[in-house]
Amino acid sequence: MTVITTLRQKLFELFRADRAPSGYRPGVTLAHLRRDLGLATLEVDGVAFEIVERTESQLLMHLVLTECVLRVPAAAGGAGSFEVHHGGAIRRSGIHVRRRAGNQALGRELQARLQADSVLFQALMPLDFKRLRIELHDQQWCVRLEHMGGSEVVNRMPAFRRYIALSAEQRVHLLATLAGLRRVLSGL
Repeated sequence: MTVITTLRQKLFELFRADRAPSGYRPGVTLAHLRRDLGLATLEVDGVAFEIVERTESQLLMHLVLTECVLRVPAAAGGAGSFEVHHGGAIRRSGIHVRRRAGNQALGRELQARLQADSVLFQALMPLDFKRLRIELHDQQWCVRLEHMGGSEVVNRMPAFRRYIALSAEQRVHLLATLAGLRRVLSGL
């Protein structure tokens, strides 16, 4: 019985989710992304945003992913959690909002505003994002945008490390999207 318990404890320690992956260099991917953005300060239309880094461990490799986080005061109270994604199986055909929690009417209003703002829509359509979450809590909107670029792949066998840069074109779309989201959410 003690051998099984010890073995289980060792396996738990080996595969703990909160443990940093082997070879992870905190802040290095953030520095690369800051260079790609080319901004002295992380601001869009005078509103500051932040970039956070997180890791995803997989067998013999890990990913270092970055998220742009934008906080916008909400015009009204309430709570909700929404995911934004591109529509279309092969070609992007639009922007869709999926409600995760909260008021269904708020999700429909968010969808309508994202599509009605032509500048934001034009920036979102070519933007290569992996995740775009928008949450409302305590009269504040929190946008978390994870772009495909600005990330790093680290493999142990064979050993390699590759940073996926944010292109100049994607940089323009990313900053325009953050500015547009700030504009749309500040009135909602």
